[in-house]
Amino acid sequence: MKYIVAVIQPDRLDDILDKLEQKEIHLVTVTSVVGRGRQKGIAEVYRSHKEVGSLLRKVKLEIAVNEEFVQATIDAIIAGARSGGEGKIGDGKIFVMDMARCIRIRTGEEGPSAIG
Repeated sequence: MKYIVAVIQPDRLDDILDKLEQKEIHLVTVTSVVGRGRQKGIAEVYRSHKEVGSLLRKVKLEIAVNEEFVQATIDAIIAGARSGGEGKIGDGKIFVMDMARCIRIRTGEEGPSAIG
């Protein structure tokens, strides 16, 4: 089991969710966040609104998957998040972490079957 966290541009969310759906990955948690990376929080224009300050608006995706869905999840996020053909600074990051345990609250079921 893996826990995948991606930080992306807000306007790419719908594309990523579509790509994940095509790969039959349905369980996603989405959070609005602020942060900065190599851009160092440089002001940018987003949907005709100038973002200022040292932190930019981003979206964080959290996805728990079984091993057989890890690469498909990564591929879907990259396909949906990359700007243009080769991408641009600020497109985001993907972090893949081992997940020690997963427990379905309703049934108490544990492990890979609790994810699905």
